[in-house]
Amino acid sequence: MATLIVSMSVSLDGRIAGPDGSIDWAAPDRELMGFHNEQTRELTGHLTGRGLYESMLGWETAEQTRTDPLELEFARIWKPLPKVVFSSSLTSVQGNARLASRDVADEAEELRSRPGGGIVSVGGAGLAAALAEKDLIDEYRLFVNPVVLGGGTPYFPPLPKHLDLELLETRTFSQVVYLRYRRSR
Repeated sequence: MATLIVSMSVSLDGRIAGPDGSIDWAAPDRELMGFHNEQTRELTGHLTGRGLYESMLGWETAEQTRTDPLELEFARIWKPLPKVVFSSSLTSVQGNARLASRDVADEAEELRSRPGGGIVSVGGAGLAAALAEKDLIDEYRLFVNPVVLGGGTPYFPPLPKHLDLELLETRTFSQVVYLRYRRSR
C-alpha cells in the first residue's frame, strides 16, 4: 500500500501561507531545491486542489521559461507524475492529470491501493485538511522556515482528536529545518 504524505513549507508559527496568501517566504535555495527533486522523484502520484494545480502549471512548459538546471530537473520529474485534481470549477486539466470523479477519501484510497506501493503526496491546504480530518495522512513532512507570519493558513486544520506522531527524520538546510513524522498507530 502506498504511503500518503503531506509535505509543505511552514512558518515557525505553523502557517503555510500568510494572511494575504503569500508563500514567497518559502522559496527554496539550491540545496533545498535539490532535496525537493529527490523527494519528488520518489512519488507515484499526487492529489491536488485547484489552486495548487494552477500554480504548478508553469512546470508543464518550464523548458521554454526556465534555465536553472535544478528547476528543469524538477520539471522533468513533475510532468509525468500522475495527478488527480479536485475542483468544482474546472472542466478540464492539462498534462498528466485528471479531474477527480469521487470524493477525496475514495480517490486517495484508490491511489494508495495500487500495486507496488510508493508515495502519494497531497498538495493544497484544503485538500490536506480534508484528508487529515479523516485521519488518512500517513506522514507529515514539514520544512520549517525562520519566519513568523502572525496569521494565515495553518499547516494543521482543527482536528476531531489529537494526532500522535513519531519522528522519523530531521535535516537542516542553511535556514530551514526538515521534520518528517509518521502517524502512530
